[in-house]
Amino acid sequence: MDGLQILPLAITMMVGPQIISAIIFVTTPRAVQVSLGFLAGITLATTAGVAIMMGLAAALNNVVDFGDPSDNGSVGHIIQYVLVALLAAAALKNWIKRESVEPPKWLGTLMNADPRKAFKVGLMVILVMPSDLVIMMTVGVNLIHSDASFVAALPFIGLTILVAALPLLIRMLFGHHAEGAMPKIRDWTNTHSWLVNIIVCVVFIILILA
Repeated sequence: MDGLQILPLAITMMVGPQIISAIIFVTTPRAVQVSLGFLAGITLATTAGVAIMMGLAAALNNVVDFGDPSDNGSVGHIIQYVLVALLAAAALKNWIKRESVEPPKWLGTLMNADPRKAFKVGLMVILVMPSDLVIMMTVGVNLIHSDASFVAALPFIGLTILVAALPLLIRMLFGHHAEGAMPKIRDWTNTHSWLVNIIVCVVFIILILA
């Protein structure tokens, strides 16, 4: 998987509490300021996260050779298959517990967030979310496996930021129409968080195997 092939992973990075947070922020009284704080946190967290994961992947590669990227049996590919198994287990767990799965309670506190808190949330939804850590590790492994530099990760980072900015861009482009729709989208994603989680896992599995 080269730099361009990992771009779709950026969409998966923001599906879940991440995009729900972005939608909540554009429904607050200080939507623009708060959303910009959130995007600053997303930018810093994604950039730092990918750099850290590339460093870990490089260190692992020094201990265990990842092998040829064209070899489906190489260590690099085996690591990805393990990640697929973990994601499949997570999707199954969400399906089994779909009746009791609820969105994180901290999402309910975001309506009163200021830009500083939004910045912290932007950091948190990237750096402490297991799904995003897995995605960034996958990106790191792929780049090291392909002997690519950090520069190859910049399109992935940029697209992640763009996806995070979509709710704000939609609000700014469509004005009052978007203001009326965003709360409905926010409420739906809150009540269907289990489905969102499953979609994240399935899409990510497809992207890795592709």
